[in-house]
Amino acid sequence: MTDPLRQIGKNRGHFDSPQQEAYLNLWRTYDRLRVLEDKLFLEHGLSAQQYNALRLLAARGQGGMATLEVAKRLVSRAPDITRLINPLVEMGWISRTRPKENRRMAILCITEAGNSLLDRLESPVTLCGTEQLGHLTEVELGELTRLLQKARGPHEDPQRAWAPDENPEK
Repeated sequence: MTDPLRQIGKNRGHFDSPQQEAYLNLWRTYDRLRVLEDKLFLEHGLSAQQYNALRLLAARGQGGMATLEVAKRLVSRAPDITRLINPLVEMGWISRTRPKENRRMAILCITEAGNSLLDRLESPVTLCGTEQLGHLTEVELGELTRLLQKARGPHEDPQRAWAPDENPEK
């Protein structure tokens, strides 16, 4: 006698739905591509999120950015932004100051050492991106980007929507 649950799985190609299949493929792809990124950043004592924070601060320039604004603009959520930022401060890559009018707020600025690190990482990061997705054509990359934006659209909080760096030159 055949188990009806096993038969359902066979009929759907081992996935419960097309949505589950797409999601699991997305997750698996992220995992494979992240391995390459993690290796690169680990060599420099960083995580991908910390690199992202440095890029955001470099794009902002001398004015810096409030800690919570950095957290809002990161590519992926950082539930403990302080834990993410503290090592960057300790390494001298960013500075943290508190305005006199609001001691609870912290303003983060990239330092010269942080900018120097980003300069050293520019070429390796470009090569990593090429290793990750260089086998796709520009048209395929455009379509992939469009579909990913469409997939996450209904789940983005308009008040906290992610946006690429403000300064595309950096």
